[in-house]
Amino acid sequence: MNHVAQIAMAAAEAEHHGNIQAETFIFGVIAAAIFGVMALVTFSYRNVANRHSAKAEAWAARHGKDHEAGSGH
Repeated sequence: MNHVAQIAMAAAEAEHHGNIQAETFIFGVIAAAIFGVMALVTFSYRNVANRHSAKAEAWAARHGKDHEAGSGH
């Protein structure tokens, strides 16, 4: 038997026939956890403009009506 055949036989014997879904399940769990954390961060920024409405109104009063308060431009 030549060297290439020996390598092929060794590779065939070393194959792992397990449950691929169970082995890779952790990647889905990690991705879901990351997206959950990002969703919480995004959710924490809701209603931020109303928290600082006094500052926005003061800025609008100083700069006149040609600028919209809180638009960021």
